[in-house]
Amino acid sequence: MASPSLVDIIDHAMFCDSAYALAYSDPNQKWLIRQHLHSLHKEYPSLCPVIDPFIYNDGTMVTLLKVEGNLHVSHSLPFVHINIWIHEHYPNMAPIVQVTLDPTNPIRPNHPFVDLSGVTTSSYLQTWDPFGYDLLGLVYNLVKIFTLDHPFNVVNVPSSSHPSYMSKMECMDRLWCMLHYDMIALREYTNDEVEKLSTLQDEMKMRVNTTHDIIIGLDREKADLKQKVKETTDEADMLINWLTVNKVNLNVAMGGNVEDAFECVNEDSQLVMDLLAEDKALEDVMYALDKAIQNGVMSYEAYLKQVRILARDQFFVRAKLKKLKGPQIFKFLD
Repeated sequence: MASPSLVDIIDHAMFCDSAYALAYSDPNQKWLIRQHLHSLHKEYPSLCPVIDPFIYNDGTMVTLLKVEGNLHVSHSLPFVHINIWIHEHYPNMAPIVQVTLDPTNPIRPNHPFVDLSGVTTSSYLQTWDPFGYDLLGLVYNLVKIFTLDHPFNVVNVPSSSHPSYMSKMECMDRLWCMLHYDMIALREYTNDEVEKLSTLQDEMKMRVNTTHDIIIGLDREKADLKQKVKETTDEADMLINWLTVNKVNLNVAMGGNVEDAFECVNEDSQLVMDLLAEDKALEDVMYALDKAIQNGVMSYEAYLKQVRILARDQFFVRAKLKKLKGPQIFKFLD
């Protein structure tokens, strides 16, 4: 039985007028709590009743009995210091169980039965029945679940018990433990997949933007080509009209040697025509080089080298044209 001093403490707190002002008012409830506390202390002498104020989540403070002490789990696992608060509506309401926090030995994250604040739950508490459950059965269940999965950072020794020898409650706790870790693994896998898909989504957005820029560039190039075709067509029409007005033989002009259709009035005019033809030829070569670098058929080094040479030649050609005909000659080069 419990020691006389412990019996005196419980009886004095429960039945005598004192400064404790416990929240239990029903005499039958008090006798039931007294009986359950004595039975628990007889089996687990390390767990002793204490009177302390308790604050509910809504801020209400009441004075309750609680059982606290070191719970011996097994020879291979360390003690677990627990607090079992006896609810003011016990046994209709389940007790509140907390594992005492230890800064030197923190609770393991993602524990299936104990959160980081120490609040503990189990199948026994979730299926609490006032007509079959008590403090002693609760502590038995706590020993089982802490043996199955200790709240501190220790390595548990797997139990070799066959499922057929387990109670229904123990099987439920084992199943919950397995499902808990399966859910954690699934959540981690899902988070990894979401992160990969987010990365892929960002990459696809970059590709869409790149493709959009390429399409815009192609549209601009298409518009430029259309403009050049129009300008070339206009120049061809002007040339044909000029040939017609000046009664030049179109068959000769459109034949093998177009130069036979024109006659220069002097040597300077002939030189101007030759320089204009050379300037257009250089322009065509640089355009072809632009296409070659876009299609990747030549290196940037070779492209820059050839463009520098052609630009230098074009500079000298245009300098000669300016010397021969003045600034007005450049209207033919635009």
